[in-house]
Amino acid sequence: MGIKRLTEGEARFMDIIWDSEPVPSGKLVDLCKEKLGWQKSTTYTLIRRMSNKGLLKNENSTVTALVSRKEVQIAECNYMVDQTFAGSLPSFLVAFLGDRTLSREEADELKKMIDRHSK
Repeated sequence: MGIKRLTEGEARFMDIIWDSEPVPSGKLVDLCKEKLGWQKSTTYTLIRRMSNKGLLKNENSTVTALVSRKEVQIAECNYMVDQTFAGSLPSFLVAFLGDRTLSREEADELKKMIDRHSK
């Protein structure tokens, strides 16, 4: 399943769910009011929207995520690399590192990750 990109509000909403799940929908309303300043209707609109996107389910008034935070983060990173760096991971890493210098440990860790992900 391809994960659709999230708006900022959707991402903040999913963070609350990931941090609290499984969460009763009434408690989710309270959490969204406290953390996001949302009204009850806004929370229920987002529950419906995110359910329609296949990202969460609301079963027996209990909300749970159908995708993990990591899956969404990976999809967002892939989108950014594709859109901003024409799919080039080396270009992304050069931009990400900027003027920073890696420690020997960081460089070794990156080399190990590259080896694990190489074909």
